[in-house]
Amino acid sequence: MADEENMLKKRFAELAERSYSKNIYTCTEFLSPAEQTLLRFSVKGVPYHFEGGYESAEKAICVFGSEELCGYELTAPVDFIKIEPCSMKFSGELSHRDFLGSIMSLGIRRSTLGDLIVKNNIAYAPCLENISDYLCENLVEVKHTNVRCSKIEHIPEDAVPKPVESEFVVASERLDSVIASIYKLSRSESKGLCEHEKVLVGGTPVLNASYTPKEGDIVTVRGHGKFIYCGIKLETKKGRLRCTAKIFK
Repeated sequence: MADEENMLKKRFAELAERSYSKNIYTCTEFLSPAEQTLLRFSVKGVPYHFEGGYESAEKAICVFGSEELCGYELTAPVDFIKIEPCSMKFSGELSHRDFLGSIMSLGIRRSTLGDLIVKNNIAYAPCLENISDYLCENLVEVKHTNVRCSKIEHIPEDAVPKPVESEFVVASERLDSVIASIYKLSRSESKGLCEHEKVLVGGTPVLNASYTPKEGDIVTVRGHGKFIYCGIKLETKKGRLRCTAKIFK
């Protein structure tokens, strides 16, 4: 793990240095939230920003450089692919796993893809522009369903998942307590999810069920969903905590 982190840090440093010294934009592939955090801590003094393709996307590329540094504005090298059944009438129900598995079977590296969105049996896939033509030409079937791919300008607004703010009451801000309340689980069930590395905060597995999430933490619970923790709203008369979170349905 340490070796992988060191290799990533070295790669980030090389891209940042090339951008700064040559006054050009340089880009990473799609990074997980944990990799984005590593970049924030390891790169200093060079302008950069993240592009995920849509608001709330977890995976994003990092673009080193700025209009001030490079003298022009860059359009991020990300294309958007719409993947839909050739015949909706005869297609089976297709899941996120079905679409992603079919894409991966083409030999495409996961780091060249952003977060897929699936809605009404149609998938929308942000990807690096250097693989978009290959993807469109070669992805013809998903789970025995014939599909067609096309490039689109952007992902439709109504397809982008939007979180719903919700309130819940807990005895403490322990992570297992928060998860149990949000997803209507027992404390032992939510604790077990942490212990089995199925709970990620900012893309990093959290094994300690007593961890206290911070405001703004993005928590992914595999098999259940994702939410943004927003903190304590008030303390009840009985000493319990009324908290809020933005939950992705």
